[in-house]
Order: sequence, then structure tokens, then C-alpha cells
Amino acid sequence: MQMTLPDPLTYERFQALQLELDMSRGKPAPEQLDLAMALIDTAPEAGYLARDGFDCRNYGLPSGLPEARELGAQLLGVPAAQVIAAGNSSLALMHDALVFALLHGVPAGEGSSAPWRAQGEIAFLCPVPGYDRHFAICEALGVRMIPVPMREDGPDMDAVEALVRDDPSVKGIWCVPLYSNPTGAIYSDDVVRRLAAMPAAAPDFRLFWDDAYRFHHLGEARLATLDIVEACAAAGHAERVLMFASLSKVTFAGGALAWFAASPRNVAWWQRHTAVRTIGPDKLSQLRQVRLVRDRQTLAALMERHRALLKPRFDAVDEVFRARLAHVPQVRWNVPQGGYFISLYAPPGCAKRTVELAREAGLILTPAGAAFPYGKDPEDSHLRIAPSFPALAEVRLAAEGIALALLRAVEERQKVA
Repeated sequence: MQMTLPDPLTYERFQALQLELDMSRGKPAPEQLDLAMALIDTAPEAGYLARDGFDCRNYGLPSGLPEARELGAQLLGVPAAQVIAAGNSSLALMHDALVFALLHGVPAGEGSSAPWRAQGEIAFLCPVPGYDRHFAICEALGVRMIPVPMREDGPDMDAVEALVRDDPSVKGIWCVPLYSNPTGAIYSDDVVRRLAAMPAAAPDFRLFWDDAYRFHHLGEARLATLDIVEACAAAGHAERVLMFASLSKVTFAGGALAWFAASPRNVAWWQRHTAVRTIGPDKLSQLRQVRLVRDRQTLAALMERHRALLKPRFDAVDEVFRARLAHVPQVRWNVPQGGYFISLYAPPGCAKRTVELAREAGLILTPAGAAFPYGKDPEDSHLRIAPSFPALAEVRLAAEGIALALLRAVEERQKVA
């Protein structure tokens, strides 16, 4: 989209442009999806026979194609026997894991815990700002959510340790350890070790480890977090972590490959309960995914092409915000080293109004408060910006509109005060 902006650019003049731009979700851009078109173009060459001759058109292999499990093992650093290869959505696997725990309990001690739903009200810790879809799962399933502050190096561990140590109803915590959604936080080694080793009043406590952005670097450095599976085992809590990851933003967002990785006992627990749910995943898709991605080196080369498309979009937002907002008191934003989001912080009381003004100017943003349990940001300050989907020129336009909407919201609030 090429457009000459009016000078000076005001909120009213931007609104008069009558744009329709969506910055609400972290969807891959069409150019990113094009990078994986070989999944379609070479489908006849991929065929339907697995490495060992298994016919992928048929029922079977409920834990996934062996070569898909091996690819997950290589990428996640976990033995293949401890990896399940499933459908296209790691979010679906997280939902299933929580449902299984509610209905059946989880491995604990020498046996299994009672079903979580039979233990009274249960709760999850929710680092905030956090991922709205994690919170939606809890809300839908009746799991009470307890916010804990998110810092640049992970959740506030003093708060986490106190809550987990003293309250047996706290059964888990949501974790996005690398380039966290939406703050871009990167869990430090100390935070990972403390999560693995901390005493828990609930013997069936779980880390729901959503490693969604493990491969999604924006900077030149290929950052990583400490191995949580190894850390939990070393701390004597091998069953504590349930890890989830996928290729959803690597190949096709709506047709990729997801993994569940955990201790042998947790994997056996998963296999037992999913055997009732399904006869097997889409192994034809898994076969195509494995033959496209192949190994860590191939994945790294593909992700570099993603980075070349994404980084200019993030840079454009930062450039506009620096020009428009750097001088505004109580306004700040992060420059993430990976992932899909920018966290923009407005002065307290201005986030919801900023979203309303943006909508009136043709910009769709994630609802204010979405990054908090029950949609309630106590400061009404946080805004999640998703620059990935629109074209680069549109991202720059949208950033201008967001800045102008925020400035107008601040101006309105100052007049009231």
C-alpha cells in the first residue's frame, strides 16, 4: 500500500484516510506462508509411505509418525521416546493436557493424583502480561487464575515460590520461556532452575511449558533457554514439566505439526488418555512436514527467511513509536529479540480508549486487557501490537495510527483531570 500521508498528520486526518488494517493477532504474513509451499507443490513426490513402509493414509501410530517424533526430539532436545507428534496446534495439546488432568489426575509419587476436579477449586498461576488463549482455556474449564508479575527474565519468582509453596490448590503455571507472548521476556537460567526445583504444596503441580517461539528469532543471535526437562529431572521433579511446541508459524499456521514432550511417565499418561480420543493423527501431513523441514540446519535456514520478512515490520513500528511517542511520559514499549509481538504501555487508564480510537480510525487491535486473566488489566495500560500479518507499508501506517490514537487518549484524559 503506497500512500502519501498528510502533513502534519493528525488523528482526524488519519481517520479521514478510511483505512482497514488489522494488527490484532500474530498471524504469519502471506509471504511467510509462501515459504512452505513445497508442502503442496511436492506432495506427490512425498508420497504416502513412511520410512519403514507404513501406509500413512491409514489408521494407526497414535503417538505420531516415528520420523516426526525424531524431528521433534532433535529440535526440542528430548529423547524421541519422550516426544508425541500430534496435530497442527500446540494450543489444542495444552487444552487436552489440562482436560486430562481435570478428569483423571496426573502421575504423582508412586501412582497418580486424584482427578483435579475432585480436589475442589484449583488454580493456575498466570504471568502477566501473558497469552490470552492460555487464560481462555482456564476460564472455559473453570480453573481459577492468579496473576503474577512478568519481568524481563521471566515471572516474579519470589511471588511464584510463595504461592506454590503454601497453596495445594495451585496446580500449574503457564510459561512461554523464550520471547514470551506478548512481552518478549526470556527466562533466565536462574528462573528456569527455580521453577524446576521450588517446593510445591501440590505433589501434582505442573509447568505448562509453551515453547511457541523457540525457533522465532528476530535478532542475529540464536537465543535459547535452559533445558527445562533436564532441570526438572536434576531437581528430582522429573514429572513436573509438560512441554509443547509446533511448526505452526514455521510452515503453515493452519496445517503444521505439534509436539508434546515430557518424562516417560507423563508420556505414558498422555498415550493412555489420547488412545480414547483418537486412532491417530494426520500422518500424511506429518510425512510432508518432516520431508520439508528435515533437521535443525534446514529449519534454521528457513527461519532466517522468516526473519528477513518479519524484522523490517518490527523495526518500522519501533521507528514510528520513537518519532511519535518517545517524549510522552509513562509511555514505553519493548524491542523484542524474537517472537511475534510488541508490548506497548500507555499511561494508566488509557489503553481501552486507545483501542477504541484506533478502531474508529480503521485499525483493529487486540482488546485492551486481553493479556490479563479475565481481560482485566488493573492499570488499563497494556497494548499488544502484532506487526506480522500486514504488508510492511501497512504496518508503518498502522503504527502511525496507533501512536495518534494513544496521543489522543492521553490528551482526553489530561482534559478530564
